Amino acid sequence: MLLAFDTATPLVTVALHDGRDVVAERVSDRPMKHGESLAPLIDAVMADAGRGRRDVTAIAVGAGPGPFTGLRVGLVTARTLALALDVEVRAVCTLDVLAVEAHETGAVSGDFLVATDARRKEVYVASYRDGVRVQGPAVRKPADVASDLPVVGEGATLYPDAFPHAVGPARPSAGWLARVVAEERAELLDPEPLYLRRPDAVAPAAPKPVS
Repeated sequence: MLLAFDTATPLVTVALHDGRDVVAERVSDRPMKHGESLAPLIDAVMADAGRGRRDVTAIAVGAGPGPFTGLRVGLVTARTLALALDVEVRAVCTLDVLAVEAHETGAVSGDFLVATDARRKEVYVASYRDGVRVQGPAVRKPADVASDLPVVGEGATLYPDAFPHAVGPARPSAGWLARVVAEERAELLDPEPLYLRRPDAVAPAAPKPVS
């Protein structure tokens, strides 16, 4: 059983994949409550499938890009569970998961973008061709990456002037994350967060010598 979860966006998403397809999936209903939501959602998905944590044979986790706090919750949980259960954990760029879902469901074809909310009036953006990433991810002002191409992700709905052709999905699905990892549909990464910004808190500079 492959346990998958993503904490790169305001809503946590968790799913369980039995090797053939997704057997249970849930999404949190409390935005920005990653720490409080993830463990209960994992337990709920396990209960929905009639399984226990000892049935998990691998873990998939979204690597972002996304906010520091949310990504830390997901990646630390994935590594901790993998260690406790002695299973492998693989990460995938969250934008890649959105791209694969959009392509496989027929929402897009050919060239398109994925743009998610980076806050501060910016987006995390990457470009794709037939579901495969060809450039990015990067963090940019919407006006700097404005496009008439189809745009998947919440960034398109937040900034319609820059991205007039919004298509679904808006947010990542743990079910699709599980399919991407199970079928190796995107680059599999080590469980490290894709941070595209420096942290807000930085160490103070060394004091200047007094002359």
